[in-house]
Amino acid sequence: MARRRRRRKELPPLVEARRDAMLARVKSESKDRPGTYRLISEDGEVLYVGKSKGVRTRLLTHFRAEYPHDKSARMVAEASSVAWEYEPSEFAACLTELRLIKRWRPRYNVMMKRDARHYAFIRLTAGLAPKLQVVRGAHGNDAATYFGPFHGALQLGEALRELNDALGLRDCALDTRMHYADQVELPVATARTPGCIRYEIGRCLGPCVAATTASQYDERVHLAREFIAGRHDAPIVALRTAMEESSERLDFERAASLRDKVARLESLQEQFARLRFAVETLSFTYNVSGTNGDDRCYVIRRGRVRHECKAPETPAERTQLDAKVAEAFSTSSRETGAVPSHEVDELLLLASWFRGHPKEMERTTPHSAAALTRSA
Repeated sequence: MARRRRRRKELPPLVEARRDAMLARVKSESKDRPGTYRLISEDGEVLYVGKSKGVRTRLLTHFRAEYPHDKSARMVAEASSVAWEYEPSEFAACLTELRLIKRWRPRYNVMMKRDARHYAFIRLTAGLAPKLQVVRGAHGNDAATYFGPFHGALQLGEALRELNDALGLRDCALDTRMHYADQVELPVATARTPGCIRYEIGRCLGPCVAATTASQYDERVHLAREFIAGRHDAPIVALRTAMEESSERLDFERAASLRDKVARLESLQEQFARLRFAVETLSFTYNVSGTNGDDRCYVIRRGRVRHECKAPETPAERTQLDAKVAEAFSTSSRETGAVPSHEVDELLLLASWFRGHPKEMERTTPHSAAALTRSA
């Protein structure tokens, strides 16, 4: 049976004339060089930001799209102008695209959509009684702290529940009202919460019912951060002790349950260790050849660009770059698995870039704070 053809809808005359004018400009003025481009509405709204290693070719594909079925065609129909800027390399275009998207938040862009399916983060919320949760990416420029990225959101969620249970951290909704036992300015609720099973069975400290103080809860949050950073394994030790006590009481069913919890937390601990190693491998200077000899050097630490400049050509420029490298890898920056929310997207971008272009690692020069200390 013949495939049914989609009926193409004609553009209104004024829209088509505007589209044809933009297309004529792209054909006459754009070049196939790395860069970024923007589709802009009549009132100045940036509708879409894109990048390509060949700007002209990429723009022409938008104008060839079929209206109204294709997203590209709908964007072009809504735009009144198109703008583009060239970059020295595809890598530079990727970075610029990310920064422009974060600046303008165009409604036709879906940031890091592909990578979000592959990675997950642990998010430690800000505010009263912080909460650990599994998310796919940063929630805008919030004040939360992120740990990651990790592979396997489901397994990560299961292990995180064990960590919450072991430390008594809450996992209730973010809009749940919190008040501590030492919050004298608020009425102190009685230690009863029929709606919170975890508190009733002793798996949550109960920050919503004044069953704990702020310092007690904050200490557990600190232990969670230290566990994620690999600096201690107190939750595992506590569970293993409880497992041994249950076994001595011949409560083998509970001992088996605790054994499974220990195994899940140990698996989570191994993930954290792999993460720290993986992120540290994205710590180097990266030399990128650019068009027309516009070569660039990027100082990258833990998956984020700390400094970028033209590739040094003189001893003085090399000395300046060495100073920037030493600053970026200074031992004063404490090593943790924490990632500020505004850096999550860049970490995902760099991980994706070097995963998709493994030969680019040959252009890198590894660095570490320890090595710089020894050389000093």
